[in-house]
Amino acid sequence: MVSFTSILLPLLLLATLHSTPTLCYVNPASPVVQKDDTKTSAGRTYIVLVEPPRLADQYAHRRWHESFLPSPCADVSGKPCLLHSYTEAFSGFAARLTDVELDAVAKKPGFVRAFPDRMLQPMTTHTPEFLGLRTGTGFWTDAGYGKGVIVGLLDTGIYAKHPSFDDHGVPPPPARWKGSCKAERCNNKLIGAMSFTGDDNSDDDEGHGTHTSSTAAGNFVAGASSHAVSAGTAAGIAPGAHIAMYKVCNSLGCTESAVLAGLDKAVKDGVDVLSMSLGGGSSFRFDQDPIAMATFRAASKGVIVVCSAGNNGPTPGSVTNDAPWLLTVAAGSVDRSFDAAVHLGNGKIIEGQALNQVVKPSSELYPLLYSEERRQCSYAGESSVVGKMVVCEFVLGQESEIRGIIGAGAAGVVLFNNEAIDYATVLADYNSTVVQVTAADGAVLTNYARSTSSSKAALSYNNTVLGIRPAPIVASFSSRGPSRSGPGVLKPDILAPGLNILAAWPPRTDGGYGPFNVLSGTSMSTPHVSGVAALIKSVHPGWSPAAIKSAIVTTADAVNSTGGSILDEQHRKANVFAAGAGHVNPARAADPGLVYDIHADEYVGYLCWLIGNAGPATIVGNSRLPCKTSPKVSDLQLNYPTITVPVASSPFTVNRTVTNVGPARSTYTVKVDAPKSLAVRVFPETLVFSKAGEKKTFSVSVGAHGVQADELFLEASLSWVSGKHVVRSPIVASARS
Repeated sequence: MVSFTSILLPLLLLATLHSTPTLCYVNPASPVVQKDDTKTSAGRTYIVLVEPPRLADQYAHRRWHESFLPSPCADVSGKPCLLHSYTEAFSGFAARLTDVELDAVAKKPGFVRAFPDRMLQPMTTHTPEFLGLRTGTGFWTDAGYGKGVIVGLLDTGIYAKHPSFDDHGVPPPPARWKGSCKAERCNNKLIGAMSFTGDDNSDDDEGHGTHTSSTAAGNFVAGASSHAVSAGTAAGIAPGAHIAMYKVCNSLGCTESAVLAGLDKAVKDGVDVLSMSLGGGSSFRFDQDPIAMATFRAASKGVIVVCSAGNNGPTPGSVTNDAPWLLTVAAGSVDRSFDAAVHLGNGKIIEGQALNQVVKPSSELYPLLYSEERRQCSYAGESSVVGKMVVCEFVLGQESEIRGIIGAGAAGVVLFNNEAIDYATVLADYNSTVVQVTAADGAVLTNYARSTSSSKAALSYNNTVLGIRPAPIVASFSSRGPSRSGPGVLKPDILAPGLNILAAWPPRTDGGYGPFNVLSGTSMSTPHVSGVAALIKSVHPGWSPAAIKSAIVTTADAVNSTGGSILDEQHRKANVFAAGAGHVNPARAADPGLVYDIHADEYVGYLCWLIGNAGPATIVGNSRLPCKTSPKVSDLQLNYPTITVPVASSPFTVNRTVTNVGPARSTYTVKVDAPKSLAVRVFPETLVFSKAGEKKTFSVSVGAHGVQADELFLEASLSWVSGKHVVRSPIVASARS
């Protein structure tokens, strides 16, 4: 059978994140002990995967894990070396071990594999309305705003006293909830709060977890705004759902061992949706990725796991959290602008945005200061900026430089995007006299500044403007596919709001921010989709994670607010590796008509095809399940809601099975949209259902002719249409063999 991995090689070679990317699991099994080369004599933290104990109670697990360690086991400071004992989503433990101790652990019966602890990072009002959710009518009301669903988040903690976490109108948690809440204020909204960062404090010192929690399931808060912009009523996507926060990150990041501990506890507590706005910055083989292993087991227990695609875009192949059992989310814009303008001395007006509009700027024209040598605002401590309107290129993380320029006496600062960011302006709170403009407008501004020694400019603010077109556009930072770990499965899955998102924020002792703040990142898009998943779970409590993912993917909007193609940060047509299936549409996702479901056994067959017996041993957690007894399922044949195929001289055929979740008696007719160079044939062309839950299988054959030499891949789509239901699956075909 042809593997898509080798066919997709040219695409992956475009990526520059790794000099030798891992494309497929055709190599021999990886070492069972991966040692940390930076280790000192004091040891390092390792995550150790072991066979489960014969007895299954909590204490048996801990005793079993302790049996692998020296007795007594303590680090140089005298603290116990066993840090975490995992029972639900991962069979193993985290411990601080020296080289000698690790070697001894590896020799004991039941040991499977050990991994050095990695450091992961968080992927850092109007959006419900942008997604078509309105109070008092329609799907939001029909779904009960997500009531009865528990959304768990792995993040930096939560500011429990924020009004977004009031429990007005929220019923008590369901009886199946087994968790506990260790926060200043727990109620029917915030039902769980625990820390796995070394103390019992679940408070949010970073703000990230408060922001993501309120985005996913924050309650209604009137009068929400940040820096005099985006005023209105704030609400999460599932404001009626319960929140459980598992603090796994601090100011340094998120250790993988802590993330596993939080994930393990979330599954044990009974969360329905798990939102993970964090990642490692690169993709790992699934049998070398403890997070992939743990999330597989979470999904197999009915938890839908929603993860960020990463913030390393627009580089091809930069997507993370790319396992097929995860719902991987890209980030895009909404139809909102925090309007501002730059008024030039020659009479031209350049439109821009400003996040902080508390203090209105002077209408006086000030001399422009622009230097190619200092285009990134390297004016620290210089008097040349006094009374000037300084023009610089926008760079992530330059807040201190900009504030320093303002503090030194500059009249204001205009930041222009570089071409990589272009139209996807990432706003930051520099000062109330800073405006950000696009790359094209930046060129107009810098040309004017160079054209005359008397160039001048003034700033003005226009507050918040809605209905901006086109929307959405894919943010430049949003990581792109194809997946390195499983390139035959399209990633990311879906696009959601993640650019300049207003959500809850803890108070700060320095007086900055709070109670709301605007942030950008796939960290922000992820909880939007987590909230959508909660709404669907509320309406369809019996649906599997794969069915919920399918519903979200196959009902996504493939066009923007103008009816044209979704665009990227440079206003080019966004490909499927940037936007996935399209932009999430909550109401349609709750009534998809058909779903592509995947049972755990099919994932086992996929893992056996991908990595052999190491799949059941590491990811499934059952070394006694040999691959020879499981039918192998290639990446192309996995019953995924999107289709990825290689294109050779002869047509390639894949099979898919859909389940009827719409009207019992219904007929669907196929509709194919494809370029002339692709021949897509579907058999049968009509699917007739007589009852709910009925399954039908069809085949898709894709062939190519006249493909241009510079075309690395081609896109098409397949839709099953029946009345109001349109079940759309993107098709991506490699154009190189």
